[in-house]
Amino acid sequence: MSRTSSEENKALVLEAFDALFNKRDYARAERFWSERYIQHSAHIPPGRDGLFNLVRTLPTTLRYDNHVILAEGDYVIAHGRFSGHGRPRSWVAADIVRMKDGKLAEHWDVLQDEATKAESVSGLPMFGDRFAD
Repeated sequence: MSRTSSEENKALVLEAFDALFNKRDYARAERFWSERYIQHSAHIPPGRDGLFNLVRTLPTTLRYDNHVILAEGDYVIAHGRFSGHGRPRSWVAADIVRMKDGKLAEHWDVLQDEATKAESVSGLPMFGDRFAD
């Protein structure tokens, strides 16, 4: 049985992402990520240290912005944008997190370079209600 509600899990994930990606507050971020954190992403080294060490190598302009967040039991899916990471395009991501005992315990993601208005066959932005500048 989950010790936190879906609403609490959503709030924890958003707070964790803000602490790590936006504020670079590693001491605070450690409170959100389990010491036994399991990383399934193909571009992030294993464990909490792998994630934190990767973020340390990225430009200080790195930013995470959330658009939609959903939760069901211990699973949270956050649809967001990672920008300022030093690549030509922002990434639009679906981050799937399994929570355990109020901490981020496991992670999967789906990343895609953000399309421009000219590239969007649908004519709609991939993130939010307007195209990035």
